[in-house]
Amino acid sequence: MPSYTVTVATGSQWFAGTDDYVYLSLEGTSGCSERHLLDKPFYNDFERGAVDSYDVTVEEDLGEIQLIKIEKRKYWYQDDWYLKYITVKTPMGDYLEFPCYRWITDEKEIVLREG
Repeated sequence: MPSYTVTVATGSQWFAGTDDYVYLSLEGTSGCSERHLLDKPFYNDFERGAVDSYDVTVEEDLGEIQLIKIEKRKYWYQDDWYLKYITVKTPMGDYLEFPCYRWITDEKEIVLREG
């Protein structure tokens, strides 16, 4: 089962962090991954200025990653989040960067392409 390392960088502006649930899906030339909750137990994820890494294991090879989808869902109350970028280390050892550099508000899905 292939494993990807996903690194998420939160902006350093005031109130840039979030306590909301953040989900990630990978989409490649050979298929799409399931939606994965990015969360480390007993750790405060996505704090202002933080760079957090997560291991995402998928059922089958996705091929060349073309885009990623980020979905933010409310935890306690609506919380905006400033996402700088996401990098993905593929099982082959390649690094892909998906820039965002914007506020994610409300509960919605954002599609990011490699940049």
